[in-house]
Amino acid sequence: MNKRRSFLFLFLIFQNTPMVSFLPIFQKMSCFSCCGVEVQHRTGGLGGNSNNNGKSLRSLVNNLSSKAGANKQKIAEEIQKVGKVKVSAHIFTFRELVVATDNFNPDCLIGEGGFGRVYKGYIENLDQIVAVKRLDQNGTQGSREFFSEVLMLSLVNHQNLVNLIGYCADGDQRILVYEYMANGSLEHHLLDLPPGKEPLDWNTRMKVAEGAAKGLEYLHDFADPPIIYRDFKASNILLDENFNPKLSDFGLAKLGPTEGKDHVSTRVMGTYGYCAPEYAMTGQLTTKSDVYSFGVVFLELISGRRAIDLERPAEEQNLVLWAEPLLKDRQKFTKIIDPLLEENYPVKGLYQALAIAAMCLQEDANSRPLIGDVVTAVEFLARPKVDGQVTAESQRDSSFHVKSVKERSSKRDRDL
Repeated sequence: MNKRRSFLFLFLIFQNTPMVSFLPIFQKMSCFSCCGVEVQHRTGGLGGNSNNNGKSLRSLVNNLSSKAGANKQKIAEEIQKVGKVKVSAHIFTFRELVVATDNFNPDCLIGEGGFGRVYKGYIENLDQIVAVKRLDQNGTQGSREFFSEVLMLSLVNHQNLVNLIGYCADGDQRILVYEYMANGSLEHHLLDLPPGKEPLDWNTRMKVAEGAAKGLEYLHDFADPPIIYRDFKASNILLDENFNPKLSDFGLAKLGPTEGKDHVSTRVMGTYGYCAPEYAMTGQLTTKSDVYSFGVVFLELISGRRAIDLERPAEEQNLVLWAEPLLKDRQKFTKIIDPLLEENYPVKGLYQALAIAAMCLQEDANSRPLIGDVVTAVEFLARPKVDGQVTAESQRDSSFHVKSVKERSSKRDRDL
């Protein structure tokens, strides 16, 4: 088993210096196996040779998406040829989904995006409530994204990734059927909070961040070949009845680089405000692009602000640009926190959370942490604390004792 946790875990626990002081230290860090924590094998990889898998999967996506009229039998047959796929995905008829959603009744509408509209439905023969996402034939995303999502979700299986129940490809209909997530999207509870609705507390926010990071970790480090999510944002993080998060909407996901390459070149897609700067400028996509997007969402969780909010004053419309100078002065850290939390948060935890966000938002992609290191750090923040510990952390004592950590380096081992 590969040991690839850096000393980021210990660093974040003990370090309390301003961001401007510890960012240069982090920039020199890669993987410190000598003082790392062994990765827990949370879930198995897809198996097989990543180079061969990458070629065959890309070929499959290209072949299917180039045939707009590909029928449901063709899709199923081709997907079953690829590696370890889920055989449990149902192939629904259009009529079945019309019945399930009461003819796509507007009263059943629970969401809408670039792909199309999402309806709450009930599949009688499965005795299951589901979310039914129907492709808008006049929308911005088309058959390629549909095939990509069916393929990606047929290949992955993780508790922090939404489960694909099945799909429909009758005629020109393109419909995806997911497990139903009772609490909707993170955006609804964080950025579109209705008047009178209780805001997410600090512990729930850290729990969401932890689960979302673990979803990315699975895609980056356990999928074979690795998968770059490419559209990590609050509206794509769904929450179940216990506020456990799952990543959804894999229409823009890309297979990661293989054959020794360090990036995938592709047209720039995603959502403004969440895209990593190097990807937006060059179209060169890496797993570090997802890490940047995680940093943006993590900052949204901390601040309660949108990545882009045109209703705010000009200097506050871009969340990252607004927060950047505040992250360089510890005396201003509390200006970033969501006022709806009303100081019900651990101050030390806030500092550590801002450290993680700042590291993920480094302009230089190589200076950002691996998502596995992010998981380790956020796991600590999300760990339940006893009352005494929370109270102690919440005390606003300006005198912090900084523990020095000796830097060590070792070659990064990617043989998971």
